[in-house]
Amino acid sequence: MTDSSSSKTAPPVLARLLYSGVLVYMSVDGFRHNETRVEIAREKGVPIPEVLVPFTTGMLLVANLLLLVWRFPKFAAGAVIVFFVGTTPAIHNFWELEGEERHGNKINFCKNLALIGGAIALLDEAAKDD
Repeated sequence: MTDSSSSKTAPPVLARLLYSGVLVYMSVDGFRHNETRVEIAREKGVPIPEVLVPFTTGMLLVANLLLLVWRFPKFAAGAVIVFFVGTTPAIHNFWELEGEERHGNKINFCKNLALIGGAIALLDEAAKDD
C-alpha cells in the first residue's frame, strides 16, 4: 500500500482526533499569537525567529492535518518529531531556569517528550504499510 492512501493499519479515528486535534489547535493558537512566540524565540536565541516560528507552526499544522486524515503518515509523523526535537530543548530549557519558570518549562518539556513518543508510535504504525 502506498504512503499516500488510507492504511489498513491507521490508528483509530478517535486516537488521531485527540492527538492531532490538540496539536492543530496549538498551531492555530500559535498563529494567533505569533508575535509573542517570535519574541520568546528571540529571547531564547533562536536564529531568524520571525521566519522560523511561523514556518515551524505551519509545519506542525499541516503535519497534524495529514495525520488526522492519515495521508502521507510517515512524512507527517516525521515532521511532528522534527518539530518537537527542534523546539523542545530550545524553548523549554528548564535546566537553565529557576523557580516557577523552571517548573512550568519542565512540565512543558516533559509533555513534549510524550508528544514525541506519540509521534514515534504513529510513525511505527505508518511504517507497517511498507
